[in-house]
Amino acid sequence: MSLRGKIAAGVLALSSSTLVVFLGTWEGNGQNTVYADKLARGLPTVCKGITRHTSPYPVVVGDYWSDARCDEVEQLVIRKGQLQLADCITNQDVGQSTFDALSSHGHNFGTPSTCASRAVGLINAGRIEDGCEALAWAPDGKTPVWAFITTAQGKKVFVPGLHARRLAEVKLCKAGL
Repeated sequence: MSLRGKIAAGVLALSSSTLVVFLGTWEGNGQNTVYADKLARGLPTVCKGITRHTSPYPVVVGDYWSDARCDEVEQLVIRKGQLQLADCITNQDVGQSTFDALSSHGHNFGTPSTCASRAVGLINAGRIEDGCEALAWAPDGKTPVWAFITTAQGKKVFVPGLHARRLAEVKLCKAGL
């Protein structure tokens, strides 16, 4: 059964409560006023990481979004990302925790980047535990990945908070293995 089939059958949940709580931990809860995200070079962001790239509504710094609008758009964005993710994961043995961890990664970096990642490649090759580790670590197991931003000057800078999120995704990804 494909991952979309597992979703349709209720084996995998879209917008699981675990994922929504996890995103709130890392993206913020109660971020109802649109702010300029410093880690994203000032990209206007609201709710749990909603930006102009994902929202059907304009995202303008200083605007206030109601809890209802945040909930509506978050559900839309999470579900859309998870359905895209389900199309790129070919390993049918992926469980909810792994799916949620990959969904968090896709929510943070964009689903196309997650689908093209070494982590998804390893998971699709049947190496789920190695794929989970690849969310935070390079092949040497010592060098952090997905924990850097590029400054306006083009310099790559390590961000400890991003690495902490990657480590939390690894833990979530491996839960239940």
